[in-house]
Amino acid sequence: MYTPEIRKPRVLSVSQLNFYIKSLLENDPRLAVVFLTGEISNLTSHRSGHLYFSLKDEKSVIRAVMFSGSARGLAFKPQNGMKVICHGRVSLYEPSGQYQIIVEAMQPDGVGALAIAYEQLKKELAEKGLFDEAHKQPIPFMPKSVGVITSPTGAALQDIKNILGRRCPGVEIVICPVLVQGDSAPAQLVSAVRRLDEAGCCDVIILGRGGGSIEDLWAFNDRQLAFAVYECRTPVISAVGHETDFTICDFVADLRAPTPSAAAELAVPDCAELRADVISTYKLGRAEIIKRYQEQFSALIADVRQHAALSPMGALDALESDLLLLGTQAKNSVQNRFSAVEGELKSSAVAAEALNPIATLARGYAIAERGGELIYSKNQLNEGDRLDLRFSDGAVKAIVTGD
Repeated sequence: MYTPEIRKPRVLSVSQLNFYIKSLLENDPRLAVVFLTGEISNLTSHRSGHLYFSLKDEKSVIRAVMFSGSARGLAFKPQNGMKVICHGRVSLYEPSGQYQIIVEAMQPDGVGALAIAYEQLKKELAEKGLFDEAHKQPIPFMPKSVGVITSPTGAALQDIKNILGRRCPGVEIVICPVLVQGDSAPAQLVSAVRRLDEAGCCDVIILGRGGGSIEDLWAFNDRQLAFAVYECRTPVISAVGHETDFTICDFVADLRAPTPSAAAELAVPDCAELRADVISTYKLGRAEIIKRYQEQFSALIADVRQHAALSPMGALDALESDLLLLGTQAKNSVQNRFSAVEGELKSSAVAAEALNPIATLARGYAIAERGGELIYSKNQLNEGDRLDLRFSDGAVKAIVTGD
């Protein structure tokens, strides 16, 4: 009778079994490249940057790990409950004997990664107060200089320059050329904001670019740029894309403009309109002042007349006027009488002067006296008589010597 040889079974250690199963999994080409969809749960982040989580659906769950090198390339921040599509390979973690998927790339399922990253950053910064109105600075009414941070070759720069020059020809434009898209753009934008602010050469800064896709505008959703704008002491106007485009910079900036052209219009006033407004205001104000003056003056005259009509001082003023008139008339009458008397006196004086013997003597005549007796004829004299001869300027002695 034939008796078959009985082989002893090979006894494996747990480590050997796990290693074998791992090799089977990792050498299977169908498991080397796997696309897996599921909901994230039990998410933890290691200080090294590795992400550990589970992917689950309605019936099953699988462990997953994403190492730091791959995790750094994510455009969004994974969260529990988020449905994602993972690209990776199946492997086994030997210490626990648990199989897992090593995720090399991940994107949201249904919504773009950039859109989720945008909403996540927006929510985070809003909670930190970067969007609060209390922190926003007013835009100066009449800036002397405007800083412009944008691409030197884009149409946005030319639009801004043209509008600033037309609206406010005297304003100084400080251009800080930067890249506005690509991997290097965020760092350049951050540096430009900080340099212009530290230099203190601008009264207001316009930060922006023309329109584009969400990828083109992504540099303006950078976290560091958001903090640079928030910390900027110079007022910042954000002007990124078209009117329907919104970036993180728009929410952090002191003022959001729908387009770069609109930013230029918001940065400076229209000097021509301002001049016309000043002239119009001056004319209206002047006319109003004249009108009020005339009204108040007319009211004052009416009050004075009414007061004069009711006041006893009016009658006294009338009597005073009458007295002044009578006084003037009396004064004139007296003066006229004095003048007449003075004329008469002058006439009498002239007549008296004509009879004055002194006046006669002044014409070459003399008066002869003898012992106080006036001599009118030579027959009154004898030889040897002593005479007094009186002239107009004095008297002399004389002796009669003969005929």
